[in-house]
Amino acid sequence: MDIIATTESTPRALNAQDIKALTRLFYGSIGVVASLALAFVFYWSLRLNSSIASIIQNTAGVPLYFWPYVLLTAGTIVLFGANAALFTYRWRKYGPPKLTWQGGTGIGSLVGVAASACPVCGSVILSAIGITAGLAAFPLQGLELKVLSFALLALPIWLTTRELRRFACGTEACPVPRDASFKETDRRWLLLLLAAMVSLLVLGWNMLKDDPAVARLFTRRILNPNDNQLQDARAAAATSNPLFEEVVKKVLPEQGFPSKIRLGDSVLRLVEHGVIDGAKFEALYKDRGGLPQELKTVLDEPSEKPILLTRENANYHVNLLWPLGLANFMPTNRDSPIAGDKLFNFASTGGWNLGKEENGGTYFNKFSIVPLTPEQEALVTRIAQNSYRPCCNNSTFFQDCNHGSALLGLLQLGASQGLTEDELYREALAFNAFWFPHNYIQTALYFKAVKSIYWEDVDPKIVLGKDYSTISGWSETVAKEVASRGLVPQTQGDAGCGV
Repeated sequence: MDIIATTESTPRALNAQDIKALTRLFYGSIGVVASLALAFVFYWSLRLNSSIASIIQNTAGVPLYFWPYVLLTAGTIVLFGANAALFTYRWRKYGPPKLTWQGGTGIGSLVGVAASACPVCGSVILSAIGITAGLAAFPLQGLELKVLSFALLALPIWLTTRELRRFACGTEACPVPRDASFKETDRRWLLLLLAAMVSLLVLGWNMLKDDPAVARLFTRRILNPNDNQLQDARAAAATSNPLFEEVVKKVLPEQGFPSKIRLGDSVLRLVEHGVIDGAKFEALYKDRGGLPQELKTVLDEPSEKPILLTRENANYHVNLLWPLGLANFMPTNRDSPIAGDKLFNFASTGGWNLGKEENGGTYFNKFSIVPLTPEQEALVTRIAQNSYRPCCNNSTFFQDCNHGSALLGLLQLGASQGLTEDELYREALAFNAFWFPHNYIQTALYFKAVKSIYWEDVDPKIVLGKDYSTISGWSETVAKEVASRGLVPQTQGDAGCGV
């Protein structure tokens, strides 16, 4: 019995086939764990103020940006894992390599982390080193950093591979090779690698499952940023979910939202000061089928009728209100987070190219387009500092993107026309809902199904707060709950953040 017990407790000796398979598993595990770790860091960096959904919404309509961004990101992650496995193999076989060129792996991964952000929403990592606008500060919106990261990770692989071939010469000048295959003593390291792999997968999934893009995938939604709000609503109407249809009609009423705010002569004054170049503006929309009928004369005549915001004209109003929020003078804008050395690098400033000047930063807080009393200015500032948009985590007062500037311009117009604080919050929520229909349709579903509150009874001030209108707050509060309850039916189409 003792002989049998001793035999059963002794590990079986590894044969050549086992060693070959375990060697592949060992180095493969090193590569996979390294790739998963870098992917986790990339996504953590992105989540600081954006999401995968935000990248899709803002860039998928530009294939020459979107697909290089995706492929370079994936390639960087794979190359990092390959570097880790190759580095370990080279060390075990010939000793430590020259860290002068292996350092490219570390630099490449750091550059990749800095480039892991949405070009519209900015990057906390880049902001920390003084590039406040994030990827929008670069001519190619950060693709330069992606290419640099990829190249810095590809170079060590090429150099290591070339060195290994040279060491295989078999002459005395080459270092004496050691056995780099799997050994019994590597079992514990293999187990640790497999445990790390599982841990990273679980940890990554717990972060990833709350991303709006993933939530949509698991509710069988197909994200298509080229479809507009009208297509989204038509798709919704074709579903068999009465609650969803009811919510869509309330968030995006077919007859539109009858605003109490008028454009007045604000657009004319923007044209007068060169903030809007009429020729550029008309040329932009000529390629898009022209301005809608109600906005045909907006560049030439005052518009005294209250805005009727519809699914069809919502994005046109972004480009009319954006330059207003950007250029209209408010003393409190001197304290705006975009005021400073990096003024010209934000998506709201550098992205405004429909004026006489090349960069919209030239117009920031410069003209008295909509004069405000001190009381009205204080009201606008207070609301702007406490209202958010679901493309990032920044307030309306931090107008670093087009929708932030547009909503600030709307608030300025409304306050100058005598609207109360409650009315301004109601207007802000309506415009945000038409600009970000996917988010606010799900938010309305959340309030109806979870809170038993109808959309028209929801307090706009609460909805526009951090919990429901920032990308991180919305993902945690709304998207997770809506996805878990299966409240979003199978539909197609979604509105993107771009205009």
